[in-house]
Amino acid sequence: MSTDTAVPNPPPMPPSPTLDVAALRAATPGMRHAHHMNAAGAALPSAATLAAVTDHLHLESLLGGYEAAEALADRMERVYHSAARLIGAEPQDIALVDSASTAWQRALGALRLKAGDRVLASPSTYVSSALHLLEMRDSHGIVLEVLPAEASGQVDLGALETALREPAALVTIAHVPTSSGLVEPVAAVGALAARAGVPLLLDATQSLGQLPVDVEEMHCGIVVATGRKFLRGPRGTGLLYVDPDLRARTRPAAPDVRGAQWSSAYQYEVVPGARRYETWESSHALRLGLGTALDEALDLGVALIRDHVTELAERLRAGLSGIPGIRRTDPTAAASGIVTFLREDEDPRQTVRDLRATGFRLTTVPASHGQWDLGRRGLERVARASLHVYNSADDVDALVAALTARERRRRGAGEATSETVSHTASGLPSGATPGSATPTSTGSEPGSATGTATVPEPASPGPRTASSSRPTGSAGDRADVIVVGAGIHGSSAAWQLAARGAHVIHLDRFPAGHTEGSSHGRTRMIRRAYPAEIWDGLVDTAYNAWQELELASGQRLVTTTGGLYARAAGAPGTLRGPGCENVDHARAAELFPGLRLCEGFSAVHDPAAGVIDAQASLTALAALGSAHGVDRRDGCAVLRRRRDGEGVRVDTDQGVLHADRLVVCAGPWTGELLPAFAQPLSVVRIVNLHLASSRRHLLEPPLLGAFSVDVPDVGLLYGIPAFGGAGVKIGLDHGPPEDPSVPAGPVTEAERDRLLGLASRFLPAADGPVEETITCRYTMAPKNRFAVGRLPGEDRVLMAAACSGHGFKFGPALGAALADLAEGKERPDLDFLSPAAMGITDRPGPGAGA
Repeated sequence: MSTDTAVPNPPPMPPSPTLDVAALRAATPGMRHAHHMNAAGAALPSAATLAAVTDHLHLESLLGGYEAAEALADRMERVYHSAARLIGAEPQDIALVDSASTAWQRALGALRLKAGDRVLASPSTYVSSALHLLEMRDSHGIVLEVLPAEASGQVDLGALETALREPAALVTIAHVPTSSGLVEPVAAVGALAARAGVPLLLDATQSLGQLPVDVEEMHCGIVVATGRKFLRGPRGTGLLYVDPDLRARTRPAAPDVRGAQWSSAYQYEVVPGARRYETWESSHALRLGLGTALDEALDLGVALIRDHVTELAERLRAGLSGIPGIRRTDPTAAASGIVTFLREDEDPRQTVRDLRATGFRLTTVPASHGQWDLGRRGLERVARASLHVYNSADDVDALVAALTARERRRRGAGEATSETVSHTASGLPSGATPGSATPTSTGSEPGSATGTATVPEPASPGPRTASSSRPTGSAGDRADVIVVGAGIHGSSAAWQLAARGAHVIHLDRFPAGHTEGSSHGRTRMIRRAYPAEIWDGLVDTAYNAWQELELASGQRLVTTTGGLYARAAGAPGTLRGPGCENVDHARAAELFPGLRLCEGFSAVHDPAAGVIDAQASLTALAALGSAHGVDRRDGCAVLRRRRDGEGVRVDTDQGVLHADRLVVCAGPWTGELLPAFAQPLSVVRIVNLHLASSRRHLLEPPLLGAFSVDVPDVGLLYGIPAFGGAGVKIGLDHGPPEDPSVPAGPVTEAERDRLLGLASRFLPAADGPVEETITCRYTMAPKNRFAVGRLPGEDRVLMAAACSGHGFKFGPALGAALADLAEGKERPDLDFLSPAAMGITDRPGPGAGA
């Protein structure tokens, strides 16, 4: 009988914990507006931190400042406990201050450095600290020695050990500098300083909140930190730690009533703990906000935060390495959430400006902020991205894609040099098709650029030859599909069809960039708020389609701002939609201080609403279409169309074309090409103004988003916040009939004055001059519906038209739908928009031919 005993398998290891990034993003209001990658400057606070600040300010307004402080004294005390827990200290070792620089100055003042005292500083020292040391060298006679760095970028420990063989008064080091993602070996530095009996001053400004800091393990005598960076606290907050033994040997250089007691006429005593370094006057609201931020960091766990941000930073560094023309500038010892880089032959300030215009929040760091680091390395300035818990891989990949696309545009078309996922011939990730949701974009915010890859240029874009050089009947005059109209719907359809392998001829009667139709101008609105549930599915599809276009183009095209849609209380036609809520005029003012609604108005708040960069979208679609071989012919007018056997024939002013399918996206000229629509459709004139402001911030997100106000006896005023360098945009959603065969005239004084009057009523900050006037045309259909689908009786003719002033947001989605229909697929989700639903019969119109 065998005596072997079966050894049981060990229990499976639990999965490594990860952050719930989707929840953290949802709890961070600022992530609705942009890819925020500037935590090293000022991280985005959570909604709870914001509420802690504003709630206390409100309490002060009701009780008074002293009384409110007394009421919340216990909560304020807990802030000290939370700060102490974060760094492994005791609450009495913590002083709350208004900045890391203030903490540094109070600490150095208490040390009472004198002539001849040696201070050993790391090359990573922050500018304000370095300036203070330089001043003390000049005014007090201290000896300042900047330690050398190793090839890795870290402080040279051997040089420090040698320097400490002579008496020194202080060693100071920045855990993470402002100028790179370097992480200094603080524990090793602290051990050397402790062995020599020299206090270590640790600047944890760029590390506290993203990297573990333990004052015992690091042998810290002093720690200074700010609240606004990786702690995600409010600006105007900071903390100071002073070791009890060091504190016993030092006194504040300028004691305050907060930290000392005036005991007799010529005597005072400082309080026992670190609060001796505080001042009486401070913002209790901001400190309570800091307490909330500290508690959030403790609840998440700094180790988990570190793992998340460093993983994202490594992903970004890897992505940057694959972009020609981009140079990483982080030293090899970079291991934090900060990433720095340069774009070849470009001032980093321009790089950051361009990225900011497309929804990315980065910054630059000049050598004047780090001469002992950047200056030593010969770098005048670097671009800096810094990541936090609310960032995801989608943010990183979107930035890489945006930089890749900018570099391609600068260098010309060519094959991409790097990918992080495989792609199909359509330019989308494998497993996705144009018009379907991207598989990798789960849990992302509507309107944000998502995905995990940069998209390569196709290997062999089709030729583009001037149509005037083609003889009639040549191969260049036959296509699989002819698309008429180069607005948002036609351009989307042309790209989608070509990406699926179709040979597409794309026609527009006007030169590129014309302003006669409905798709020109800087911006458009996107929203989930719609009057009926039947629209919800198409709205979802629209948001997904914009994400796919952003991924394919490598550009941010949609910026989430939130939206308010107001009308007089009790008026019919209120909007609704997923995630939307009804608010009164007071709550509307809290959401959008830039919009003034009087009592008697209510509104629908749509947090997913936003702004579409219309110009960039059309440019991106044209580029994608060209890359996939679309034969774009601007200035080519269609005269007539007719059946041609199993296909269609299109007569233009430049010759005859033939195709298997015809897609008509002709906007105001739909009735001319498809006479059955001439009667039900109408074309109206629309006027927009862009307005300047002396208080522009009130008209920008987040203080103003997309909006509309149904003004009694006037009509629907709509607007888009100041965006991309342009002032706030306003217009009325109706206008007089206009003949599209006649060029649109300029904006009249009466039209201008009417809009300015409404602006003064609802947008008081729009007090500047008119920056730009725009006219466009709406093609209106009954019940403000669209006409999308096959032309009744002519299955080879498809259309998307009569979008009634709200169709731009659906452009990429309808382009994908038209491509589906052209391939013979059914789209029952669009039946409510079919031409038949508009009453168009299957009787051929006079333009159909025999």
